[in-house]
Amino acid sequence: MTEFLGKRYKLATSENFEELMKAIGVGMMTRKMAASVNPVIEVTENSGEYTMKTQSRFKNSEIKFKLGEEFDEETPDGRKVKSVITLDGNKMTHVQKGEKETVIEREFGPTEMKAVMKVDDIVCTRVYKLEN
Repeated sequence: MTEFLGKRYKLATSENFEELMKAIGVGMMTRKMAASVNPVIEVTENSGEYTMKTQSRFKNSEIKFKLGEEFDEETPDGRKVKSVITLDGNKMTHVQKGEKETVIEREFGPTEMKAVMKVDDIVCTRVYKLEN
């Protein structure tokens, strides 16, 4: 279950990301910048508190959370949302509730992490490869 903790995953492919950002109201300049970077994601855990760091040349962000507990989150594009993250095996489900609800399912494997993001009827798939 926790074999993905402390590992770094770098974005390799992205499909429909700009369409998803547009649907949640992200401005054109921010969409162009965000779509042009390959962020690295790392999840760690300490005494039941998880930290998810996302690093890119555009923006770095970090969220801290406990599984199943709602928390306030400011997304990298500046939206303020209420979030809950749950973990089932190697799949982390992240629900963000704001003006629109966004669901991000991150499935961690031995060599990659696949993030499927959904808002309205738009599905975005981003695949991150394990960094050595």
